Amino acid sequence: MNTVTISSKYQVVIPRQIREQFNLKPGTKIMFIPYNETLRVVIVPPIEHAQGMFAGIDTDPQREKTDRPI
Repeated sequence: MNTVTISSKYQVVIPRQIREQFNLKPGTKIMFIPYNETLRVVIVPPIEHAQGMFAGIDTDPQREKTDRPI
């Protein structure tokens, strides 16, 4: 089990084993999610990884034939 201590500036150091296991590099974004009495840490993937996520989706905008009165 990896235990860290929160510094006086509320910072923590991610242990080397965890950094290597999850390939964490400087600039990687993470999110803290409170859940019941725990705190979950989730890696936020870069937006570039979203390309092709919805393959085959219809991106043609569906519009009204005529403008609706305001």
